[in-house]
Amino acid sequence: MKKLGLLLILMLAFVACNDEEKDQAITEVKKEKLAPIEKEYGFILNDFEVVRDTIRSGDFFGAIMDKNGVEPGKVFEITESVKDSFNPARIVAGKKYLLLRAKDSARTPQYFIYENDKINYTVLALGDSIYADKKKRPVTIKRREVSGVITSSLSEAMQAQGLSNLLVYELSNIYQWSIDFFKLQKGDQFKMVYQEKYIDDTIFAGIEKVDAAVFKHSDEPYYAFRYLTDTISGQPSFYNAEAKALQSFFLKAPLNYSRISSRFTRRRFHPVQKRWKAHLGTDYAAPHGTPIVSTANGTVIASSYTSGNGNYVKVRHNSKYTTQYLHMTKRNVRNGQTVRQGDVIGYVGSTGLATGPHVCYRFWVNGRQVDPYRQNLPSAEHIEDGLKEEYFAYIKPLKEELEQIPYKNI
Repeated sequence: MKKLGLLLILMLAFVACNDEEKDQAITEVKKEKLAPIEKEYGFILNDFEVVRDTIRSGDFFGAIMDKNGVEPGKVFEITESVKDSFNPARIVAGKKYLLLRAKDSARTPQYFIYENDKINYTVLALGDSIYADKKKRPVTIKRREVSGVITSSLSEAMQAQGLSNLLVYELSNIYQWSIDFFKLQKGDQFKMVYQEKYIDDTIFAGIEKVDAAVFKHSDEPYYAFRYLTDTISGQPSFYNAEAKALQSFFLKAPLNYSRISSRFTRRRFHPVQKRWKAHLGTDYAAPHGTPIVSTANGTVIASSYTSGNGNYVKVRHNSKYTTQYLHMTKRNVRNGQTVRQGDVIGYVGSTGLATGPHVCYRFWVNGRQVDPYRQNLPSAEHIEDGLKEEYFAYIKPLKEELEQIPYKNI
């Protein structure tokens, strides 16, 4: 009887263990079925073996394909097939890419996905059907309001609010003709209404546009409203509360994020030549490689090098005005080229007679070198009288929105 009882207990234990194993197996199957589906770039990544990488310096498309098992003949066929829509030879170091392989024994590469930027990407099909398809990631626009106060610099004011440095560029770009950003004062305040871009509703992808702003400098409010008057070009401009253009014929300075290290003067002790002489330009000290822009539309009349000027560019804007930019590490334009206001014409360096990285900005009026800060320079066109009523109606709600944003104080 005891043996029978023991046998019964063992049988019950076996059945329990077997049921437990079955339950565990069912749970594991359920977990597999509940595995999240990962979608990106229009593909279900679960269907592929995914290789994520970044283009490195010295990498080229053929080498990347060879490393992943694509024969040279196939690489040539791919390159020739897509050359009119995508040039694999122009992939750039630092850009991310994905390689999607088939889940088979050969792990054959099916797609090469190249990120042109945060939003735009190119899908390169590598199979029997070869093609290049340019696509965009889904982008949402979010409207924001911000207020800040200057304690030492505009960039620090933005950082104090946890804001993108892109807003520094946007704000300085809007007001570069009306506010001297080298003379900002502690306590100056600003407010903005702007739009940000987000990928998949979560990843910040930059500033879409600034709709309206007000910058209180030396207790004077400078309003700015984005408004389209040129329907031919489709390019909006910024105007103030009186319908006057903020843009000037000339920019205040040929570069951002710098300081004036030496002003225009008839008598200065030259730091290299060690003698007193006229300094007929304005020096802007800035980090090596900082972009230098043309301060107005014009034609390049010199892009050259001399022992004194180093690498330099000279631009004629019209029969009256000419500007020159000295000591570049690299020139970005050629003689005879047409440039527009804000185009990058070179990069800050210390070539020629220079003790450190800076650009010497020179300004001519009717063939005579002058101090640009002492000139009454022309402005861009204002809104015509016949269009002002429409403009004022457009900016009214924007101005009211700005007024509702409280100013930040120190």
